[in-house]
Amino acid sequence: MSSAQSPRERRPDSVAHILLSRVEATPDREAYRYPAPADDGVPGTEQWRSLTWAQTAERVRAIAAGLLDLGVQSEERVAISSSTRVEWILADLGVMCAGAAATAVYPSTNADETVYILSDSGSRAIFVENAAQLAKVVPHADRLPELGHAILFDAEADIPQVEGLTVLSLAELERRGTAYLAEHPDAIEETVRAIEPEQLATLIYTSGTTGRPKGVRLVHDCWSYQAVAQESCGLLRSDDVQFLWLPLSHVFGKALISGQIRTGHVMAVDGRVDRIITNLPAVRPTLMASAPRIFEKVYNGIAGKARAEGGVKYRIFLWAAKVARDCARAGQESMAESGRRRVPLSLALQHAVADRLVYGRIRAAFGGNLRASVSGSAALAPDIGYFFAGAGVRILEGYGLTETSAGCVVNPSEDNRVGTVGTALPGTEVRIAEDGEILLRGPGIMRGYHNLPEKTAEVLDSDGWLHTGDIGNRDQDGFIRITDRKKDLFKTSGGKYVAPTEIEGRFKAVCPFVSNILVIGDGRNFCSALITLDETVIMPWAAAHGLGGRSYAEVVSSPQVHELIDGFVQRVNDDLQRWQTIKKFSVLSRDLDIEHGELTPSLKVKRPVVEREYAEVIKEMYEGSREA
Repeated sequence: MSSAQSPRERRPDSVAHILLSRVEATPDREAYRYPAPADDGVPGTEQWRSLTWAQTAERVRAIAAGLLDLGVQSEERVAISSSTRVEWILADLGVMCAGAAATAVYPSTNADETVYILSDSGSRAIFVENAAQLAKVVPHADRLPELGHAILFDAEADIPQVEGLTVLSLAELERRGTAYLAEHPDAIEETVRAIEPEQLATLIYTSGTTGRPKGVRLVHDCWSYQAVAQESCGLLRSDDVQFLWLPLSHVFGKALISGQIRTGHVMAVDGRVDRIITNLPAVRPTLMASAPRIFEKVYNGIAGKARAEGGVKYRIFLWAAKVARDCARAGQESMAESGRRRVPLSLALQHAVADRLVYGRIRAAFGGNLRASVSGSAALAPDIGYFFAGAGVRILEGYGLTETSAGCVVNPSEDNRVGTVGTALPGTEVRIAEDGEILLRGPGIMRGYHNLPEKTAEVLDSDGWLHTGDIGNRDQDGFIRITDRKKDLFKTSGGKYVAPTEIEGRFKAVCPFVSNILVIGDGRNFCSALITLDETVIMPWAAAHGLGGRSYAEVVSSPQVHELIDGFVQRVNDDLQRWQTIKKFSVLSRDLDIEHGELTPSLKVKRPVVEREYAEVIKEMYEGSREA
């Protein structure tokens, strides 16, 4: 079964073409908002500033022309190593309009891997956010003979000069570009016209769990397809205000830029995760994309605060949470059966009361205008999805990979089905293999791994089907449900298959204190779990239960916390088959993080890394045990 095709002639050749069309159509409309120092001159104060589409185009043309002046040619790679900010977008569009290809580098990537990515991609230049990012490159400049230029977003008074590497500020690059355009006024338009759909546009290196990352080759047609598909399915609208904090080095954030240019809506850009809660009421977005971890943290924070208040307030929250889930489930079931959302009258009346008492404050925390939030990069626990849906915060779960230029399946806003990742975008085909693996084909699929033809052949067959490695199924309405990663499924020593992410999702739904959980059991005689707790939620609980004044590590290793978490483990176990139940667990002394290599930049757990790091802890859980 396949979705409707998107003929090549109906898509622009590139996002660069889409950008020029957008600027011509709505030059004076607001394009981007970004935080900047406030006019009052008080250190540390900020205000939101704006760029119109005409102003955006002026800067993009100058950056593109500056790259041409540096000698960058068609399909040559230009890297970007920066957190999410408006300059990242301007640089990326400048690279596109110069006919070159962007190499995305996570700012959290260490120096060794950064150098590997720059070398493997053959990048000619690199945009870096600041001196710290530049410092990853400078000591290794002799290992990067093709890298000739570095451009600083945040340039200090004295820009360092390095032998074999010309370092300049973004402002200086734009000045060079402006001068270049004075002599070659049509250079950018001519370059964009020459771009062909199958030209390389972007290299995004997968944050693999083992070995070196692989460079995913995404051509201009991949991004053009994303732009058209996001608009045609109704995901993005021209009147949206979108808040973007996702890493732009990740394919999820990058794909949203294509759709935004196509529809021309406003995008507020600030990648500082610690500012999300502050930014939401200020931006008042209608749309936001996020990873499930953010929704889990919001939910845990709400539940933890209610628990700390105790008494009547906590009982009201528990009741309201149940009403939210019941309403969302009832509405979803009736929509699937009859095409209309219906909720029993008694439940609707309860919901109206709960809305006044609880849900309104939740919506206000998201800015009050949110019509939808898109969740991707990992599975969202259904109970959390139902809770937010019932509270009026619609989370549209989607599915995609770096190899599919991000989302290729997403829930429609008018028929959102919690527990699924939605239906295929127009032009994408989905097939379920005999072993349950999800296969995908369409314009958004990568053209291969950079310099790795053997690895490409392992996942991309001769008919163009991408073997995703994910296990799932599709219902009669075309909604896809992901059940597990093919490589994450494990078999116990008793011969029973276990899907760990399903158990982990159930635990996250019932335990408001959890941050991360990893279910273990491959080749073993029972399942165990490594668990980390959310410090912002567990510490207030600890203070109220006689553990005040203790450190986080002391709190999570206490018998009281072990007993608390054991209660939630038993609740999950009650609904599992015997061989799936968690017999033992260990609460780790710190949370998993990107810095220790345990999480990817999109906050997915690197299972092999965690299992290696905590091999002794795992060994202790199984020592001397003969449980079946």
